[in-house]
Amino acid sequence: MEIKNIRNFCIISHVDHGKSTLADRMLEFTHTVEKRDMKDQLLDSMDLERERGITIKLAPVRMDYCGHVLNLIDTPGHVDFSYEVSRSLAAVEGAILLVDAAQGIEAQTLSTLYAALEHDLEIIPVLNKIDLPAARPEEVKHEIIKLLGCKEEDILLASGKTGEGVENILNEIIKRVPAPKGESNGKLKALIFDSVYDPYRGVVAYLRMIDGNLKNTDEIILMQTNSQGRAEDVGVFKPKLISRSPLSAGEIGYCVTGFREVSQAAVGDTITSKKEAALSPLPGYKKGQISRVERCS
Repeated sequence: MEIKNIRNFCIISHVDHGKSTLADRMLEFTHTVEKRDMKDQLLDSMDLERERGITIKLAPVRMDYCGHVLNLIDTPGHVDFSYEVSRSLAAVEGAILLVDAAQGIEAQTLSTLYAALEHDLEIIPVLNKIDLPAARPEEVKHEIIKLLGCKEEDILLASGKTGEGVENILNEIIKRVPAPKGESNGKLKALIFDSVYDPYRGVVAYLRMIDGNLKNTDEIILMQTNSQGRAEDVGVFKPKLISRSPLSAGEIGYCVTGFREVSQAAVGDTITSKKEAALSPLPGYKKGQISRVERCS
């Protein structure tokens, strides 16, 4: 996939503003997940997330739409999980600001929005739940305009429940969110924005590719921990892990490292090639400031 056809984005919203439901409709509309395989809050994999109806763990997914790759990182809306959100902001170029048309802008959303603006993310305001009887779209539009200084026509209308407006949102993501920066022919640099431990495969690192390519069997080194290993498998999130080699600059995907300790693939570290290592690591995440990250592209 050419880097110019990649769009990486996240969704900023308060709890209960319909973020996970909107993500479900996007997955349906792009046929990333067929209807027979759909279930509510598909990207919320933890039992507690489903029980409480909230997102706790960030979850990436790749959607193929109109000749473009749209990488969504579903993020938590609750302020207690701001670190999860901060890691997502470092891996994308755009963000949907999702606001409930009945509730308006919540204070807890503002800190995440300001962090996104600090990272120069393209903000796309979306008014959700416009189908509700209690919706007050005109009033909430004025709140958004006052906050962002945008024009009324910049605000998109949607309903995650009915699917209204989803196609328009996807088209506007392609139009408004800039393509990633990076050199496909450069030395490998990839940011680890999350990692999980699989008892059968070892540590799986979630990556935002910055420069270069990463393919199966490549010998890798992590520039901050100096951990060395091999890319046993690389691929993308659909939202299940689907092997796809190589991963190229601008893409979001995973790498099965074979490490047995998550600390060997620490969040914020830089993966590079052992054969032709990059000269310096990416900035990663600022230590001691959980809610802020440094942009890495």
